[in-house]
Amino acid sequence: QVHLAESGGGLVHAGGSLSLSCSASGVFFSINGMGWYRQAPGKERELVALATSGGSTNYADSVKGRFTISRDNAMNTVYLQMNSLKPEDTAVYYCYAVGYIDYRTPGDYWGQGTQVTVSS
Repeated sequence: QVHLAESGGGLVHAGGSLSLSCSASGVFFSINGMGWYRQAPGKERELVALATSGGSTNYADSVKGRFTISRDNAMNTVYLQMNSLKPEDTAVYYCYAVGYIDYRTPGDYWGQGTQVTVSS
């Protein structure tokens, strides 16, 4: 199946920037969308940003204007550029992909998560 590997998490001060990367590997038929979710302690996992194969993007209201999602030409890597970070952005960030395992079977895939910590 598809394996998603995240990288780029870390510790930054408020107002700083981080860039996350997620690479998909393994056997799959197609990936239609890739993106990022996050989960803070005691909070529900929430959508941060998604990018479709058609080029559309979707952002949580809380990150609009600060975060930018992009995908590479092969559509198997997704990036999240995070600027003007706030302490409330602190969370474990999870890469997410949705597509087809084979020509007829849809599937969802999750990375293991990478910690982003923003200090005040």
